[in-house]
Amino acid sequence: MTPQRRVLAVDYGSKRIGLAMSDPLRIFAKPLKVIPNQGFDAILTGLGNLVAENDIELLICGIPYAIEGGDTPKTTETKAFMARLAEALEIPVLPWDERYSTDEAEKELIRLGYDWKQRRPIQDAMAAAMILKSYLDSL
Repeated sequence: MTPQRRVLAVDYGSKRIGLAMSDPLRIFAKPLKVIPNQGFDAILTGLGNLVAENDIELLICGIPYAIEGGDTPKTTETKAFMARLAEALEIPVLPWDERYSTDEAEKELIRLGYDWKQRRPIQDAMAAAMILKSYLDSL
């Protein structure tokens, strides 16, 4: 397999943003980190640096649709955030359905033996990894 460029996934939240990154072959989704949501400019600077330093060619943004598939106020807020990212970054930004990603992340962390205090600081990054894994599995 020829190495490709990496994919970055974002799990947007009004307080914290989870990030996950693929390997160059786009086989694995690895939780990267959680950053505080300190406003769009700070987020954009951080993401821009990650894109440049890690040879990322695509950003996947998790969209929190309602269980039945419709939009909620959080869906609308996240779509607006994603649109701003798409305008500001020089790589494609794609929406990805993130329903159940936080639940899946919590179950995976429990399976790995993390207690609730250990899970809390990394759960958003694990949710981003679940979003990215779903995208990679679809390829």
